[in-house]
Amino acid sequence: MNRPILRIAICTPLYRSFDYLAPRDSHAAALHAGQRIRVPFGRRTTVGVLLEVVEHTDIAVEKLKRALQVLDEQPVIAADIFSMVSWASRYYHHPIGEAFAAALPVLLRQGQPASSNPVVAYRLTAAGRDIEPNTLARAPRQAAIIAALHSAPQGVERAALDVPASVLQALTGKGWIETFTPDSVLHATTTPDVPHALNPDQQRAVDAVSAHLGEFDAFLLEGVTGSGKTEVYLHLIDQVLARGQQVLVLVPEIGLTPQLVTRFRQRFPVALAVLHSGLTDRDRLNAWIAAGAGSAPIVLGTRSAIFTPLAHPGLLIVDEEHDASLKQQEGFRYSARDLAVWRARLLGVPVLLGSATPSLESLYNVEQQRYRHLVLPERTGSAELPGFHLIDVRQQVLQDGLSALLLKQVEQHLASAGQVLLFLNRRGFAPTLMCYDCDWVAECRRCDARLTWHHSDGRLHCHHCGSQRPVDTRCPQCGSSELHPQGQGTERVEQALAERFPDVERLRIDRDTTRRKGSLDRLLEQARVGQRQILLGTQMLAKGHHFPNVTLVGILDADHGLFSTDFRASERMAQLIVQVAGRAGRQDRPGQVIIQTAHPDHPLLQLLVTRGYPAFAAAALAERKAAHLPPLTNLALLRAEATDAAAPIRFLEGIQARIRQGGGTGVEAWGPVPASMERRAGRYRAQLLLQSDQRADLQQLLGGLVRELEKSPDTRRVRWSVDVDPADTY
Repeated sequence: MNRPILRIAICTPLYRSFDYLAPRDSHAAALHAGQRIRVPFGRRTTVGVLLEVVEHTDIAVEKLKRALQVLDEQPVIAADIFSMVSWASRYYHHPIGEAFAAALPVLLRQGQPASSNPVVAYRLTAAGRDIEPNTLARAPRQAAIIAALHSAPQGVERAALDVPASVLQALTGKGWIETFTPDSVLHATTTPDVPHALNPDQQRAVDAVSAHLGEFDAFLLEGVTGSGKTEVYLHLIDQVLARGQQVLVLVPEIGLTPQLVTRFRQRFPVALAVLHSGLTDRDRLNAWIAAGAGSAPIVLGTRSAIFTPLAHPGLLIVDEEHDASLKQQEGFRYSARDLAVWRARLLGVPVLLGSATPSLESLYNVEQQRYRHLVLPERTGSAELPGFHLIDVRQQVLQDGLSALLLKQVEQHLASAGQVLLFLNRRGFAPTLMCYDCDWVAECRRCDARLTWHHSDGRLHCHHCGSQRPVDTRCPQCGSSELHPQGQGTERVEQALAERFPDVERLRIDRDTTRRKGSLDRLLEQARVGQRQILLGTQMLAKGHHFPNVTLVGILDADHGLFSTDFRASERMAQLIVQVAGRAGRQDRPGQVIIQTAHPDHPLLQLLVTRGYPAFAAAALAERKAAHLPPLTNLALLRAEATDAAAPIRFLEGIQARIRQGGGTGVEAWGPVPASMERRAGRYRAQLLLQSDQRADLQQLLGGLVRELEKSPDTRRVRWSVDVDPADTY
């Protein structure tokens, strides 16, 4: 090839690649798809990804710019990830350059070398070996580090110490620990935990998956809360490691990462690569490189970890597969769960999806025999599932959102040394500030939303756009001073609990109490070891955590999902209730769950609490089939927003007209309509829902539509996006 032309994906919102001449000092034989190339782009230089080397281009060769530099000798994007991202860009109809940028660590996007820094490890000094962790009760994180280093005298790598740098700096300053560069990989434990004996259901699940190691198959592991799904994961990982292969484990949220990291490090004396948004860019790159080199046999991460390279892939695991957090909600709107299944098929390895409350999509795939169904119907050991009790709050006088019956149960469980978890998925002090004289309500000036009063800083916050202002002392409409908070948030409930139980230690976990790095891990550890008797929080506290001392769970408001405009709301409500309830009774003591509701006779709620999630899911799936909704059909949501209120609807009406003119596409267009919150952050939003029985028809329509829209002058007046398989429809 005399004049190779490079087709390059550049991180830009344009739905196309760009052609360049090869750098002058490059050779065609050294150019490979997946390499990073530095190129001029407009008035700046940027880093793109080489898609292919071609001989011909639609642009006159003399008009092509020359690429500046090939940054990698070998592709930094592995062949399977290259194929997956290329496919995902087409399936989700997202610009190819932005899709590849999402698959790379930040430092690689910036053009830095694809190499890791020397590993830093910590060990005890002579003075530190004389320190007993129990003497550091007032510094629990320092005590945890001293204890970890006592159990690993050879030292522990920095990545294995899940604490802020300030904790390590403090211990170094005291002369108790020191840094060094190890000659080989260090591990957090020298005496791995002995695997737990499996019960028959767990053993059947392990046997089913292990029989397919080395080939693709998809499994749905449905296990009630506390049934030992993690132990199934651990036994399978043990088998994969024995084959000299790697395991990729995805979790939906950063809050679930620490407990799995701890379990894995206690069980396996191997290097563990962790990837999530709480790490520095350098730590993420180091973990990414370790996984790609095969030096980290276990890779654990949140959604974007699906793009992590694996040198020796053996098994993919998606924990809490139902969780909406696995679907990216902005930009490149991919589903990490669905990509995990796609990637496993490409790699020829099994994929295991685990959940106590499987999504209706996964249950439908079981019904269609696309997935094999594995069930863990009982809790491990002597633990039993908690009993449910509904409290009809219509006939109750609530004290800051707490009914007298619930408070009585809280007292009884505290008196018997039980731990109590109260769940309210609404942070702040009160969701509304209202004038009693003229009914004025404090609203966000930029969103169609009410402002939430936060007592801690005395300000009104918008939880949608982030704006805030001081709390009004007089009504701006009538001048009255009769302004009162309405409703309850976690701050208000915490205050009420402090007044009712002044001598009881409490802990609140929500976004406001976990802003500082490391604070979430610290609070969750306090909850796990029982340092606080009352736990209060949002869904950050509820998902997947093991709190062995909790005997009572109180759900303060269970009604949000019963009458929502989103057809998935009842499914999400049921999943959240079951997940929260699952924190109770996980040890020998029985658990109890109390649900406050204004609709105790609602059929779906009754079905859930009397017959459990499987019965609820079967009924909900039957409703979806009758209503012709996903997973029976396929959806895509076209969203538009602009500062002009009429522009988004006009834009989407034009799209609807194009669809009608096409005719015979097999796709129905519903709308356009304003979004349920029409104005957000000063921009007006609207949406058009596309529905089709055949996925191919929907994909064909979207492909042509996106190409038309990119060339349309109408797109200069609005921001628009395509969301294929949307996780919500509002």
